[in-house]
Amino acid sequence: MNPTTVLWVYVALLVAGGLAGFLKSGSKASLLASTSFAAALVLCAVGVISQPRVADMLLAALLVFFLLRLAKSKKFMPGGLMAVFTLAALALRHLRF
Repeated sequence: MNPTTVLWVYVALLVAGGLAGFLKSGSKASLLASTSFAAALVLCAVGVISQPRVADMLLAALLVFFLLRLAKSKKFMPGGLMAVFTLAALALRHLRF
């Protein structure tokens, strides 16, 4: 799996998570944040932002956010799951198969 494909899969998961948060609890912040980060990652995936480190920095920021959310709530869902997905995306973008 190439790094661009990893980004596309992660973007889909990120938007799905934001949409789920909005539909379940009416969280506009969740929907806005997920779509904003997803849009930035899409720009990285299509090459508008050509620096590969930008996508990694965005993923790292999301990882910190989700880990802080997990630590604060002490509930695996949704912060822990998204932290796992984010860590996997970071790892898969740098593994060479």
